[in-house]
Amino acid sequence: MIYHPEKYNIPDERMKPFIDPQEIWNFIEQTKPSPERVREVIAKSLDKNRLSLEETAVLVNTTDPVLINEIKQGARTLKERIYGDRIVLFAPMYIGNKCTNNCRYCGFRASNKDQVRLTLDDEQIIEDVRYLESTGQKRLILVFGEHPDYSAEFIAHCVETVYSVKEGNGEIRRVNINAAPFDIEGFRTIKNSKIGTYQVFQETYHPDAYKEVHLGGQKRNYDWRLTALDRAQEAGIDDVGIGVLFGLYDWRFEVLSLVRHVNHFEAAYNVGPHTISFPRVKNASGLDIVKQHEVSDEDFVKLVAILRLAVPYTGMILTAREPVEIRDQVLRFGVSQIDAGTNIQLGGYSKKNADNQDLNIEQFQINDTRSLGDVIDELIDKDYLPSFCTGCYRIGRTGEHFMEFSVPGFIKRFCTKNAILTLSEYLEDYATDDTKVKGYKLIGRKLDELEKDAPSVIERLARIKNGERDLYF
Repeated sequence: MIYHPEKYNIPDERMKPFIDPQEIWNFIEQTKPSPERVREVIAKSLDKNRLSLEETAVLVNTTDPVLINEIKQGARTLKERIYGDRIVLFAPMYIGNKCTNNCRYCGFRASNKDQVRLTLDDEQIIEDVRYLESTGQKRLILVFGEHPDYSAEFIAHCVETVYSVKEGNGEIRRVNINAAPFDIEGFRTIKNSKIGTYQVFQETYHPDAYKEVHLGGQKRNYDWRLTALDRAQEAGIDDVGIGVLFGLYDWRFEVLSLVRHVNHFEAAYNVGPHTISFPRVKNASGLDIVKQHEVSDEDFVKLVAILRLAVPYTGMILTAREPVEIRDQVLRFGVSQIDAGTNIQLGGYSKKNADNQDLNIEQFQINDTRSLGDVIDELIDKDYLPSFCTGCYRIGRTGEHFMEFSVPGFIKRFCTKNAILTLSEYLEDYATDDTKVKGYKLIGRKLDELEKDAPSVIERLARIKNGERDLYF
């Protein structure tokens, strides 16, 4: 698939590669953090201002344990100011693992002859969605390999199929997509299926490292992938997610490159990414990389805190690749979304075999196999507010409109109230008796914090207890 920019009459500043490796390395190598400068940068972020590349480099280069702890505490404070203590929950659902790419870190790679190739048909998709709805899930991300069979029309059809499934009070209200890049026309086709966020991760922003791990297929084209979400924006998809697979190159370079990508979106489209993801390389069938850039747990926690400070308004996603103890740590320092009850086998939910991992039918190994109910229980115990909120998407608070609320931090007004309502739905329809009791105790405490906004939430809570669903602000 070849992209011809002149066909779309797109301004010169768009659709061009925007990563200059030497520029980024100059910031890393020439920026010297002092305690005063580190604290200045943290203070700027706490005023809800996005950080520059130089300011991000200050935090990246900080090695003093006392200052690193201040970075983490700053990230925690910032998250609470903007998002409150709510954690959005979702589940990934793999639709097909056919792939023409040859990525050395991925179990789906074309040269991996041990991988069992599957594509779910409509009946299998419906079975998985019914199971997920029966556990209380409301938000899914559909995952596809890159293959001619997974056309824009096929992805749109899968989205529409998911939305069509209703199981009791269950329904999927937001379907996000993690799939290959398309041209503008393809992205328009997918947009018309009413998707939520479209994710394309660059994997690594360093061009040479990128070539070393992408050995074949369309994905080997660095520039095509780098400008993928520009084409999505031009097609009208204003909710996009970026990310890096940490472990392919120096994590400091990748953090600054993510910030540079954010800068590009703001300059070209007056909107930032809706989410940033930061998975680490995990074991996979056919894994073929030298772990010279492996990111330690200590550095991983640090980089999550830095990203929270660098881009205050953007949602941050942590996946079940990480073990429970790491997830618990980084929840405090900036993560706003996690998956729960995760099974990445194709058709794995309806088979209910999450505890029987087989890397030959999975993309990589997951390390948190807790059920959705177990995760919600633990979040409540730690005073987090579990949320299945889709209010912004339903009302149209996306893209530039979302930025109007989230950049100054006003989004918390909506997030907390909508999280309470979706938690109440879960407690009424799916929770155990014990979870229901402690869940409503948590809701009571959050209502006290809402003060003058509490009566409108209490009125909707009563309606939920009387059987109404899908209420939001």
